Amino acid sequence: MSDMRANRVGEQMKKELGDIISRKIKDPRIGFVTVTEVKVTGDLQQAKAYISVLGSEKEKQDTLIGLAKAKGFIRSEIGRRIRLRKTPEITFEFDEAIEYGNHIESLIRDIKSNDE
Repeated sequence: MSDMRANRVGEQMKKELGDIISRKIKDPRIGFVTVTEVKVTGDLQQAKAYISVLGSEKEKQDTLIGLAKAKGFIRSEIGRRIRLRKTPEITFEFDEAIEYGNHIESLIRDIKSNDE
């Protein structure tokens, strides 16, 4: 039962995080960010937000630093919007799955072009 609730809270947090990051945060370090997934622990104390950032490696690192600095503001906004007894502690990480998928796709394209 708690897994279902954690999944629902994670999906709601994903939606709200996307809105907060794109509309409320004015930090110039934060680039074009997409929240791809939010995993919440069963006790709803910790949340890990996976993000994808468009840009160079430096822009990605700057975005992660900007989000870390805005973590308190983001958490308070989430608490205001979701109404939980205790708002989960949020950590941000890059979603490696998208880059991995792009790498696999480019390898397949290379193999296909070599066959022709």
